Parts: sequence; structure tokens; C-alpha cells
Amino acid sequence: MPKMKTRKAAAKRFKQTGTGKFMHNRANVRHILTKKSSKRKRRLGQSAEVKKTEISRMKASLPYGLD
Repeated sequence: MPKMKTRKAAAKRFKQTGTGKFMHNRANVRHILTKKSSKRKRRLGQSAEVKKTEISRMKASLPYGLD
């Protein structure tokens, strides 16, 4: 059976923690920042964990995980 391919778009967008969880960057931080509060912008700058419901899709996209 051939090797499975990694989806490169997913590999560029996600990071894997030491425990194997996947982290992603939050949306809505690129432009139109004047109407957003400082607190909201600070929170948007932090990475977030991928939700449990999306993990099966992550495993399909990244069959060998991230190095």
C-alpha cells in the first residue's frame, strides 16, 4: 500500500503540542482592528486548541502528525 500524503495546506496552518494536541491561529486579526477592543485583539493573538469534533479531520489531513 502506498504512503499517505500530508495535506500541505493543513501542515502550514497547524502546530502540534508535545502531548499531541493541535493548535491553530485565530481568525479576525488581519484588518478592521479599530473597532475591536484591546482585550479582544490580545486574545486573537493567542493560539487556540482544535476542537474535539475536528480531530478526525486533522488525522486524515495529517496522517503522520507534524514534526
